[in-house]
Amino acid sequence: MKKQFSKEWNSSKKPSKQRKFRFKAPLHIKGKFLNARLSKELMMKYKKRSIRVRTGDKVRIMRGQFKKQEGKVEEVDIKKSLIYIAKIEHIKRDGTKARYPIHPSNVMIIELNTEDKKRFKERKQSSKKSKKVSAEKVSEKFSDNMDKNNMENVSVKKTQKVSKKTDVEKK
Repeated sequence: MKKQFSKEWNSSKKPSKQRKFRFKAPLHIKGKFLNARLSKELMMKYKKRSIRVRTGDKVRIMRGQFKKQEGKVEEVDIKKSLIYIAKIEHIKRDGTKARYPIHPSNVMIIELNTEDKKRFKERKQSSKKSKKVSAEKVSEKFSDNMDKNNMENVSVKKTQKVSKKTDVEKK
């Protein structure tokens, strides 16, 4: 029997393989797909663009028929990758109300549930230090590469001219 999910999967250009990866992913990885954008204030505070949606977060719906409505997240369905928000319901044909599922990419987090302190705990940076390259070094390297490329192009053109002359002389 073939594996259901490959841990070695990195990326693919084929949309069918991308859908397959998302569909067959285990729940601990599917949970990572449930990120939502943060509001500008929260972005400035936590220095992150998006964060995983949790129950208790207050969100604003940005897309769809419930656009611009706000509410608290009641449930996060990891299997289906959907969230359910309080007061966001649609009326079924028989007249009963049912919760309306919304994808987390279509909401913006306005207020975070701060009960879990580990959620915002700053992680230690890995041993890899980000390399800061000054503009001068970049310009030096760029100019060096340009000089090398120009020299190669000139030498290639000269050899082409010489070979053309020899071809003409042979005829």
